[in-house]
Amino acid sequence: MATVILVRHGRTTANATGLLAGRAEGIDLDQVGRDQAVLTGVRLAAVPLVGVVSSPLERCQQTAQLILDRQAGTPSTTVDPDLIECDYGQWQGRALRDLASEDLWPMVQSQPSAVVFPGGESMAGMQARSVAAIRRHDAAFHAEYGPGAVWVAVSHGDIIKSILADALGMHLDLFQRINIGPASVSIVHYGVSRPTVHATNTTAGDLSWLSNGIVAGDAPVGGGAGQKAP
Repeated sequence: MATVILVRHGRTTANATGLLAGRAEGIDLDQVGRDQAVLTGVRLAAVPLVGVVSSPLERCQQTAQLILDRQAGTPSTTVDPDLIECDYGQWQGRALRDLASEDLWPMVQSQPSAVVFPGGESMAGMQARSVAAIRRHDAAFHAEYGPGAVWVAVSHGDIIKSILADALGMHLDLFQRINIGPASVSIVHYGVSRPTVHATNTTAGDLSWLSNGIVAGDAPVGGGAGQKAP
């Protein structure tokens, strides 16, 4: 299969003030977030992407554009509503410090698989739709461009954490052990027998080794020799 680079959007005005933006419109990258997304675009410039798929929210589309601006080629671009932020319902727009006193907060931390946000979505439903979307796009890019294809999905922190938990074979109740920072890069290859996770939450480092994609076979006993330079 192809290889997906999961990119969280850069920092937003809501992130900077401690608000849970959710699906609210008009939440843009702040200057720090734009700088973060530019750096991610520079890192990815060495990787010939075949496509960029984004959440429909502004902060993700802004991040996606800053990545596309630094690509030598012309990757396909798609907006997928299944990669949108979790529907936090009545929690949306509230301060995180206030949400921490809600009765539901401890369950969000320790048993997210049982969480349904009041007036919103379940976290299990969030994971199901986002994982299905990533696997659907990955299969399509593989079919069109072959197993060396590399593409980017720009989405949100909880979405990416849930996708990584699935790829790692972790129960959703453990996904809070994963941290995903603004404009961070995580890498998953969906192999024939299982997914392999090649990076999580990176904000620096050379990615040119991805220029020829990832060819996955049996897991090397002892760890192997690593990826070949381009």
